[in-house]
Amino acid sequence: MDQYDHSGNPHYSHTDTTTLNVPLAEWKKLLPEDLYYIAFEKGTERAFTGKYWDFEGIGTYACAACGNVLFQADAKFASSCGWPSFFEAARKDAIHYHEDRTFGMVRTETTCGRCGAHLGHLFDDGPEPTGKRYCINSVSLEFLGKK
Repeated sequence: MDQYDHSGNPHYSHTDTTTLNVPLAEWKKLLPEDLYYIAFEKGTERAFTGKYWDFEGIGTYACAACGNVLFQADAKFASSCGWPSFFEAARKDAIHYHEDRTFGMVRTETTCGRCGAHLGHLFDDGPEPTGKRYCINSVSLEFLGKK
């Protein structure tokens, strides 16, 4: 899978969970245009176009902006929504939740618990054991395969 080049991003880490407070202007300089748009302008990729919507692999998924580990691959499931879907986050504080009333709907927005990047939305129509469906933009994710 293609991954972003993080060599110039001093905030990228798979182990540091310290909350980041990075100005948007700095993120705009550090991140590729598509990632900045989704992560910090709350964009959405078109359904069935992202690199992970039907991807299967053993490992973890991290925030593409800061490296924060968000999901374990064994929490990913096949859904017909067109975006990668997970039934639970990797840990309690990995993701933050916000009410989203855009587009005439009431939804729960999910953001990275470390950098605040927009990930996608959370719905209550997922499989057991949680009944949750984290519907996440592939652009916001990076897959870290088991070594």
